[in-house]
Amino acid sequence: MAKTTAKTASKTATKSASAKTKSTTTSVSIENVSEEVLSKLQILGIEQQLQADLEWCLGSYRADQNPSGLYEMVDRALIVFNAEKEKKTKGVTTKLITEIEKALKTR
Repeated sequence: MAKTTAKTASKTATKSASAKTKSTTTSVSIENVSEEVLSKLQILGIEQQLQADLEWCLGSYRADQNPSGLYEMVDRALIVFNAEKEKKTKGVTTKLITEIEKALKTR
């Protein structure tokens, strides 16, 4: 009987831990979105200057935790991605644009 009690106690502990991880993954952080934007720009091979600026801002953000530059660069990237989406460029999805917009709303 003692073994079953110990098992249920461990099961409830894992449930509460998994609930915490779900809440953190649903929030959109500007750093993650910036990395995704940079990756997509590199894959598409467009906007070399924006890529360089975004890399610099990511490094700056990691040093001082000030996201103002990231917001500016992601805002510029949103304009580029909207233009590419109108051209029907493969790889620019509505989901990507929605994630960028969500991150920009968290200012």
